[in-house]
Amino acid sequence: MEIEVGLVIREPWIDLILDGVKTWEMRSAKTAHRGWFALVRQGTGTVVGVARLVGCGEPLTVDEMIAARDRHRIPERMIRSGEVAKWTTPWKLADVRALDRPVPYRHASGATLWVKLDEAAREQLAALDLAASSDVPEAEPGTPLEAKKLTALGEAAEASGARPDADRSAPVANLRGPGGKRLGECVLSGGNIRNSHINLRPILGKFPADAIGGRNKDSKAQREILIDWGGPQAVLTDIDGTKSIFRARGWIGKFFAAADAREGDTVAVEETGPYAYRVRVLR
Repeated sequence: MEIEVGLVIREPWIDLILDGVKTWEMRSAKTAHRGWFALVRQGTGTVVGVARLVGCGEPLTVDEMIAARDRHRIPERMIRSGEVAKWTTPWKLADVRALDRPVPYRHASGATLWVKLDEAAREQLAALDLAASSDVPEAEPGTPLEAKKLTALGEAAEASGARPDADRSAPVANLRGPGGKRLGECVLSGGNIRNSHINLRPILGKFPADAIGGRNKDSKAQREILIDWGGPQAVLTDIDGTKSIFRARGWIGKFFAAADAREGDTVAVEETGPYAYRVRVLR
């Protein structure tokens, strides 16, 4: 299948789309385009991913925008301030695929929305396997998903005894509905946000002792825990007991950005299964 056009999207929104946490791209009007298109990072002249456009919704009110924040990821303060008052029409995305390597293309002068891809770029994208998952409508926000998948994966990680040298992720159903045993809450400081870590000291004793390790990778814990942070993939990590933080931290900056986390916010930690947890920012 050949992809002929790309949509220009600026940061940080394109990164949230590629990470799978933003499924609505908000625009000022509807589009007739449906099907596959290229994701173009603004100002780079490169395609960094592909996706399907499966539909457009009606323009949203301020209250509707706030209620749908889990879909478009625009912070509430930006919505209430009127900063995004022009961009209230949701373009609904599916089957987002991030490319291993960006594909360059020739950007036509003056193109700011849709861009036509040159032949070389189209040929590179044509080599991708673009089997669509489905055209099933999205679940409504807050719909409980399959907790058993996360629990099973946590048990599998426990049994394997795997100990990665870097952040290790695994595809799971994100648990955004109710459920889970609350372990406690951690208040975020400015340093936590700047340095991408969560201070677990208030609840450190509630994690399994064999998931708590030493200061460096050579003294990792015997077991790992699975963290569902709301993104497309959960993360396997142990806990650095000397610093009281999750050792794998590559996901935390994305978690903070997606939740628009600020100093003084609270992170709730819930146990969803054996060696499996969920984190959420509370307001």
